[in-house]
Amino acid sequence: MRMSHVYQPVMLKALIQGNGRASLRDIAAAFLALDQAQLGYYEEITKRMPGPVLTRHGLVERESDGYRLKADIKTLTEAERAELMAICDAKVEEYLRKRGDRAYDHRRTALGDLPGTVRYEVLKRAGFRCELCGSPADEKALEVDHILPRKHGRKDLLENLQALCWQCNSNKGDRDATDFRAVREGLHLRAEGCIFCQLPLERIISGNSLAAAFRDAFPVTPLRTLIVPRRHAATWFDLTDPERRAISILLDELRKGILEQERTVLGFNVGMNCGEVAGQTVHHAHVHLIPRRKGDVEEPRGGVRGVIPGKQSY
Repeated sequence: MRMSHVYQPVMLKALIQGNGRASLRDIAAAFLALDQAQLGYYEEITKRMPGPVLTRHGLVERESDGYRLKADIKTLTEAERAELMAICDAKVEEYLRKRGDRAYDHRRTALGDLPGTVRYEVLKRAGFRCELCGSPADEKALEVDHILPRKHGRKDLLENLQALCWQCNSNKGDRDATDFRAVREGLHLRAEGCIFCQLPLERIISGNSLAAAFRDAFPVTPLRTLIVPRRHAATWFDLTDPERRAISILLDELRKGILEQERTVLGFNVGMNCGEVAGQTVHHAHVHLIPRRKGDVEEPRGGVRGVIPGKQSY
């Protein structure tokens, strides 16, 4: 049963309770009441922030499954309880009046103002799981995070976006101490004499801000393609996470294009050579996308194990 099956009866219930009408806010509140992932977020907020602060001030104390007031309020009249709650409401109103729309910026930043199609693509690519801790979306609310934060000049590019649960995203924050000016300058690094750094534009068949793809001039199979970072970096292990993500995006795109172009392609080898002893001849990181067809070699079993003679079959 998908969540969409839950939303429909919950929305109808909200409309019935409202005598046939309900605002978007009322319907959203009804959804929120059932969203265990969001409830988990605010449970964690309680343990991290107001709970410890009120405990330090001697107003509450921790219990196994929550908190309790240290003062005995059982003897208070209804009017006295109402007065205390009104004081709490007044403090909230005062804060919201001062902060205005900025009061929940921390959540708006996490949710982002990205188009829904972009958010969906990022979450789908991550398998609807946090890319750091692996938590699924039905356990912890997922947010679309900028790997290099917006405030450091990075745009809403797919290769700079990742899916993080609210907890990992909160822990990551946007306070990274990296000198992002150096990072940005590094993205334009080119090495004199490197054939991939000086790749002719007419050879590029696809690309994004951090990576480019082109057909191999010496293909071992038809449509063999190379994907390289635009920045000069020796191996895969010298790339940043956004660069690796950019290459992965191109791999998916190119694989789909090859399968649409030629139906005889039934599989792929994807690999890279890192270092001279591993067979790397051009010392600019590159990933090989090799289309495979039935019968293109006598015995394909073992695949990339064949880089060591005699080790392919097992």
